[in-house]
Amino acid sequence: MLQRFYGLAYFSAVLLFVTLTGTQAECPVKLNPQRAVVRYNGSVEVNCSTSITHKGMGWEASEGAVPMTRDKIIAWRVSHLTEWDIEPFCFINHEEQCQVQLPVTIYKTPDSVSISIVDHRGPMIEGQQYKLQCDVHDVAPVQYLTVKWYKGQTLLDKTTFTEDSKTPLNETATLLIRPDRADDGAQYRCEAELELGAEGPQPPPKETSGSLNNELYYKPKHSSSTETIIKNDEVTLNCTVKANPAAMYTWHSEHLKEEISTSVLQSPTLSPGNYTCTATNSLGSDSKVFIIESEQTDRTTFWAIVISGVVVALVLIATYVIVKTRSSNNSII
Repeated sequence: MLQRFYGLAYFSAVLLFVTLTGTQAECPVKLNPQRAVVRYNGSVEVNCSTSITHKGMGWEASEGAVPMTRDKIIAWRVSHLTEWDIEPFCFINHEEQCQVQLPVTIYKTPDSVSISIVDHRGPMIEGQQYKLQCDVHDVAPVQYLTVKWYKGQTLLDKTTFTEDSKTPLNETATLLIRPDRADDGAQYRCEAELELGAEGPQPPPKETSGSLNNELYYKPKHSSSTETIIKNDEVTLNCTVKANPAAMYTWHSEHLKEEISTSVLQSPTLSPGNYTCTATNSLGSDSKVFIIESEQTDRTTFWAIVISGVVVALVLIATYVIVKTRSSNNSII
């Protein structure tokens, strides 16, 4: 008998729970907006309205509670919202009391955003890998935070976070890079953006780090390994190449009687032949061969072509005259 009593009591409790859940799911109130996004210590106002006759409605909240009223619209207002985990709800007495909770997101932009290179000081070296670090201090909520990485105006990557926290946290994001000589002078930066959805501020609030202006070292590298130059009144051999640290230059040729350390040779007295220039810095070296050809050789080739053309033309003219003459003789006979 006692077991049957407990069974009926359990069934009644389940039935009551189902009834209340169904009533809450169909609670005849509407929130506008349906979600509140508020800057920390900022103001907020949300209306709760109904279209039915009721016995009273109001707001329950740890800040800005509104006493029960018979009006059909009431507003929840807070001028300086500072409670991170606030959970306000609007309730109404209609047949039974039901309530609708207002989702509230309180956000705070970072106190600071900074960028650095992890475990490295001094210039970066071309081709080596480095880790950039972006430190974001005192930001909330981090699950809405996106860190964006830029090189100049180019977006390199994005970092998002999964922590479900309402209060401010410090966050760190990292990015691996492998710079080359094309990145010489490039400026890296990171940007912390809070993407709070359609109800949040537009455009999304963001804070940007300063620029990371780190020097890049790379060895000399010529665009080509050889260059041919026709000797005329003035010959210029230009071995200048980009390198960091700046390159030192040495020239080698059987025609040079002394050591030359400039990047450019310019002289009317340079003899035809090969001249090898080597550019060197602390990271390596690269050589280029300049081939000076005699202008006379070039003219001989030119006149050979001209004479050959003239000979061919004369042969064609002679052939034409002979054919023409024979044709005329045949017509007379």
